[in-house]
Amino acid sequence: MKGEGYPDRVLPDFDVRKVLAQSFSAANLEGQRVLVLVPDGTRSGPQGLFFRLIYELLAPRVKALDFLIALGTHQPMKEDAICKRWGVTPEELKTKFAKARIFNHEWQKPETFVTAGTLDRAEIARLSGGRLEHDVPVRLNKMLFEYDRVIVCGPVFPHEVAGYSGGTKYFFPGVSGPEVINTTHWIGALITCFHTIGIKQTPVRDVIDRAASFITTPKLFICYVTSHDHLHGVYVSEDTAAWSAAAELSSQVHVKYLVKPYKQVLAVMPEMYDDIWVAGKGMYKLEPIVADGGELIIYAPHIDEISYTHGKVLDEIGYHTKEYFVQQWEKFRNYPWGTLAHSTHVKGMGGYKDGIETPRVTVTLATRIPESRVRKVNLNYRDPGSIQVSHFRGREDEGILVVDHAGEVLHRLKP
Repeated sequence: MKGEGYPDRVLPDFDVRKVLAQSFSAANLEGQRVLVLVPDGTRSGPQGLFFRLIYELLAPRVKALDFLIALGTHQPMKEDAICKRWGVTPEELKTKFAKARIFNHEWQKPETFVTAGTLDRAEIARLSGGRLEHDVPVRLNKMLFEYDRVIVCGPVFPHEVAGYSGGTKYFFPGVSGPEVINTTHWIGALITCFHTIGIKQTPVRDVIDRAASFITTPKLFICYVTSHDHLHGVYVSEDTAAWSAAAELSSQVHVKYLVKPYKQVLAVMPEMYDDIWVAGKGMYKLEPIVADGGELIIYAPHIDEISYTHGKVLDEIGYHTKEYFVQQWEKFRNYPWGTLAHSTHVKGMGGYKDGIETPRVTVTLATRIPESRVRKVNLNYRDPGSIQVSHFRGREDEGILVVDHAGEVLHRLKP
């Protein structure tokens, strides 16, 4: 493994270039067809820097250099959005970076996928700690098997399902079929986000790593740690060592410890989150510091949709605690488990007994989503126009906290 990282300062661009250059030289990529997996617009970080450096260092040496955006089940990125996120112009893509082809993962199309293998029920039972027991086909974007080398390049953050994002997680759910997505997300929901996020090695990570072993194409992982587009570290390896080092650095950069819980937390969401499916990270990263009976407000006046992909299902099932679904499993088992998991992550911890649901905290949406729809999906509503963020600031002594650019830094209580 090669890499460099610091929790308290930014890594200069020339150091990043040095790490990548050394790693690419050691990987013997000359003449190969290379596919680079990259994140979509819901992940922050200097994606333009990595695109330019990868192109500069590899384009003259490799036979092909293509980029695949690991959407999971997010909406595809159009050229203008890609250019804005990567800091390039459409003209530059056609001229300066002409060798690069850029693809969105077309998760909606069955013909996109190939079955690489199967995780049998015994293995799923073992990896999940007995929480689930069924066969899981490992289906992946067939492009992964059409190249000589796959490079995974993306950030590492605390994550609600896997513990930490990045590494092999760019395959699942990044470019995988629904079977592994639904299985891993429901395992995470059964454990609960509260007891998963910010934990380095989890049952979900174990399943993802095992599923990734079916990818026979040689891999190279570029794992980086960033805060608000400032790069703190980058690590490169052909195995999980780069992800492991990045997760350790992320635990120092992206986890903030507070001494007390707050009765009301205002999560100010950045515009890179365009629906509640992704803006739910405001709840995931802040739930641990909301007091019992308190309120978490997802403040995102730019958002007008619950989920562009999964909204219809969420309108049917609503947002509920894990126990709400577990105790009524026959009613809900045929819904997509990944969507059920998202529902529990946003609703948070709580119970369900004798037909009564008791969430630990109240989750309020202050968005452009109509009040009728918000309440239909079992969340609290507040008119975003009634909120002046400045009125919430400086009131920590009253038990009120504002978190700007919420969704990436995990807040925990000091042990």
